[in-house]
Amino acid sequence: MNPREWQRFWKHKGAMIGVALVLFVLLFAWMGPWFAAHDPNEQFTDLLLRRDGLPRGPGERQGFVLGGDVLGRDELARLLHGGRVSMTVALIATGIAVLIGMAIGITSGYFGGAYDSFVMRSVDVALSVPFLLIAIALHRVVDHPSSWTLSLLLGLLSWTTLARVVRAKTQQVCALSFIEAARALGASWTRVLLRHVLPNVVGPAVVVATSLVAQMVIVESAMSYLGLGVPPPQASWGSMLREGQDFMAYFPRLVLLPGALIVLTVFGFNLLGEALRDALDPRD
Repeated sequence: MNPREWQRFWKHKGAMIGVALVLFVLLFAWMGPWFAAHDPNEQFTDLLLRRDGLPRGPGERQGFVLGGDVLGRDELARLLHGGRVSMTVALIATGIAVLIGMAIGITSGYFGGAYDSFVMRSVDVALSVPFLLIAIALHRVVDHPSSWTLSLLLGLLSWTTLARVVRAKTQQVCALSFIEAARALGASWTRVLLRHVLPNVVGPAVVVATSLVAQMVIVESAMSYLGLGVPPPQASWGSMLREGQDFMAYFPRLVLLPGALIVLTVFGFNLLGEALRDALDPRD
């Protein structure tokens, strides 16, 4: 981004809020577990469960700020570690989708012809595949998939929108005169793509990738809520929603706390994506 684009970005109404929320979530997810006082999977049944088996609330036991969950585990520790899992899956999946989408989109837009037609039909096929059906099938094949497996799955199924955006932008760039000049001077296609085309398509790709992180957080939470995400007892915000739903009427914090963190994360990344879009393309 040039200085004028940075100036437009910081003048955007939602930019500061989006940046603040994203920084808060990233610090919460990455730095928070280092300050967790307890193991998120350790059960403190004598301290955090009452005689009737119900969890104790915030402040009822010293050292447990948010109380315990339904199994007597430290709620704060699970939120901190669950945030790291959710954000790790979302960011790695987005990185995989960006690599695939950028490579396919930029080559498709540059070469065109039969290759472009084949790629776009492949994108149409990928968009028609039911995501949850693949997730359920994977869960049947791979018992208790790890966060890396889940990240790979999400990344392999989420590159299509980015590929279309990069392809369209590449076609626009390739129609400009400086690309023809580079070709006339004998520049190889790899040099043209890396030196001239890629810097001009990075901006739209960053905007799509920022919004894609928010989508990955939602998808990961939904899969964990359905029992298709990381295996228990590993915490994630989605699995915490599932564990606390039966006690929502009596202990709403078990659902409201992870739910609020999911909402803040998605809201922050969406605001950041909108601010970047308006800064890079003020005509919108």
